This record gives sequence, C-alpha cells and structure tokens, in this order.
Amino acid sequence: MDDHTINSLKAALQQSPENNPLRLLLAQNLLLLNRLEEAEKEFAIVAASSTDFRAKLGLAKVYFAKGNYSACNVILEEIIASNVKDIDVYILYTKALLEESSIEKAIDAYREVLAIDPKYKNDEIDSQLRHRYESDPEETITEEEDYRFLQKPDINFSDVGGMEGVKKEIEMKIIQPLLQPELYKAYGKKTGGGILLYGPPGCGKTFIAKATAGQVQAKFISVSLNDILDMWVGSSEKNLHELFEVARNNSPCVLFIDEIDALGASRSDMKQSSSRPLINQFLQELDGIEHSNEGLLIIGATNTPWNLDPAFRRPGRFDRILFVPPPDQTSKEAILRIKLKNKPTKDIDIYSIAKKCKSYSGADIDAIIDIAIEQKLEASFKDGIPKPLETKDLLKALKKHHPSTQEWFTTAKNFAMFANDSGLYDEILDYLKKNK
Repeated sequence: MDDHTINSLKAALQQSPENNPLRLLLAQNLLLLNRLEEAEKEFAIVAASSTDFRAKLGLAKVYFAKGNYSACNVILEEIIASNVKDIDVYILYTKALLEESSIEKAIDAYREVLAIDPKYKNDEIDSQLRHRYESDPEETITEEEDYRFLQKPDINFSDVGGMEGVKKEIEMKIIQPLLQPELYKAYGKKTGGGILLYGPPGCGKTFIAKATAGQVQAKFISVSLNDILDMWVGSSEKNLHELFEVARNNSPCVLFIDEIDALGASRSDMKQSSSRPLINQFLQELDGIEHSNEGLLIIGATNTPWNLDPAFRRPGRFDRILFVPPPDQTSKEAILRIKLKNKPTKDIDIYSIAKKCKSYSGADIDAIIDIAIEQKLEASFKDGIPKPLETKDLLKALKKHHPSTQEWFTTAKNFAMFANDSGLYDEILDYLKKNK
C-alpha cells in the first residue's frame, strides 16, 4: 500500500462521492498506513450515511490506535447492541477493555470471541487473562495435569547450608510429627499444618521447602498464582481445590505455594470482589473442614507478609511464620562452593569472598559469579582456552553488583518499627541490629 493507491482512490471518489464502499476502502487503507486523522474523517462520513458496521468498527480502531479507549468502547458497544456477531468487533472490544482494566467485562467479551471461533488464540490476551488455551468454561485441571506438579525431591536438610533456626522450627512443626505420629497424637497434636516463610527475594525459600519434603521423603507440589488462576469465573477456586486434593491423595505431601501474598491478599484491600471467593476457598482448604489435611504439609512463601490477610495467621492455618534472612557466612560459603563446582577455578578464597557479600542473597551471589564468568569468557575468546576463575575476579564482580535485599529491608524496617504490635517482625529488627 502506498500513496499512489491512496491518490487513485481519492480520484475515483471525486467522480463518485456517494460511493460508500469506495470511501470505506479508502478509509481502511489510510488506517493501514497509520494516517489516523484522514482515516477518521473518511470512516465518519461512511458511518453517518450507511448501516455498514465496518465503518463504525474502523472508527473504533482509529480511536484505539490513538489511545482513546473510552471512545473506542462506546462505539463497539453500539455495534454489539445491534446484534452484530463479528469476531473482529469482540477482539478489539476485549483489548480496549483490558486497556481500561475492566477485567470482568474483558472476560465476557473474550468468551464471545471463543464462541464464534473456539480455536482462536491470542498470546497477548491469553497472558493477561490467564487463559488455558484449550478453553472450556467448565474446564478444571485434569488428573494428568495434576501429576505434573508432583515431585520427589532428591535434596534434604544436609544440602541446606546455615538456616539453623528455620530448620529447627520446621523440624518441630513438620518433620517430627511425621516421624513420630504416635507421640504427637498422645498430646492431641495432628500431623501436618502450615508454615509461612517470608523474607527478601532470592534467599532460598523455595529451596528450604523442597529440602523439607526430601527430609521426610514426602512428595512435593510447587505451585504459583499462575497455576491456579483461570479466566473463567469459579474455575480458579476449582483449580485450587483440586491441587489440594492431589496433595491429600498423595500424603505425606508438602504443598508449596509461592508468592502467597498475591493469592491471600487482605480481603479489605481487594479492589475487585471477584478475587474474594478465591481467598475464601483458600481459607476453607487450609482449615480442612470438609477434607482432612492429615499428613498434608503446607508451606507458603512471600516477600511481603504485611500484604497477607490476617485470617491466614490463625491457629491451624499458617500458625508458624518464619523469617528467612539473607544467607549467613556458612550459607554463603556453601552457595559459592555449589555454584563454582565443575567450573574452572584457581585458588578461590571462599571465606573472604563470602565475608564481603554482606546482605547478599543467594540470587545475588549467583549474579556475581555470572559477571565474573562473563569477564573470563571475554579473555578466553582470544585463544579459545578457558581461563580459571580466581578470587580477584569474584571480588571485582562484587563491585558491579550490589545486594538486592537492601530495598526490601528499607520497606520491612518501616513495618517492623511502626506496624509490629504482635511482634511478628521482631526477627527483622534483630537481623538489622546484628548486621549494622
């Protein structure tokens, strides 16, 4: 499409100005060339004198391209009200609604798209609506899909350097009840329950959860919000229930839920009431009222415990809340040894490097090693011979990567000092005091 075609269409229109199909063709071609003002003018002329919905659809596309989503939606709703069942109308309507954060309306509009063409796929829309591609409004996670979550970890507490306090708490709350169930029953205590791990990102919350499962030779299920959410109303709750059922049917089992703050955000803060049923469903599953949670070990992880609904901290739910700090000296040394294993090295002073990694997370240490490797690779390109990593390379890399935990502690300190009536965040203050 070029200016010559546009000029030819304009010339033809001068000879036949009442020819709406010709003017519509001109407008559509102008839109393709992103000549929005001209396209808007031509679409408006056709829309005023014709019942062809394509003129109004063209106008809506112009407004969408301009970022005027409100005007776009008004026109599209007018088209839809006239009982037009056109897939392009509903696709554009879905996109415009998403731009305005009207999620529930967008879901309804996208349902119409899939009703017209069940095989339709759009990665951009699907990612925003958490849509499962083989869409079925009644679809839930199948038994085959359930078992893709099940793992049998090959690590245990011996693979976890440091974290002695966290391991001791987990030992008492989770591991010993499974190893000595009769002793616990004598005191009327059940096996199972919930522990919430919180702390800066990248500090090993997932690793300690997996090691817990390995320690008791239990099965392990790791899920995040994306594994649970579904665009269809009610399906997210079904997915959550079925994941709990898989865990119950495979007890002893550790069910690890990452970023649990996104799933269990405070109900009073929820802007969309559609999220509340999912939270209530989660609370019911934790309580195990209708289904026994005996032998089900639930571990949640969050970077922002202050966003979690207080109802989650009631006894029988997440009644143990454990702070997972950045790795201590022992842990940092262990991480360095593991990460440097099978890599070309020479005289690495693990202790001194770990000592300088103050407040660094495990992910930060990984990043430092990657930076050092990139520098060595550049030097190795000249002769193709791998150059060994040395202490000085890692110390040099340290200067290029600062600890990512600092921003988290800035926020956490405010909560620990000014919103800590229950003493929940005392461990944060203790850590900051010891690591001044």
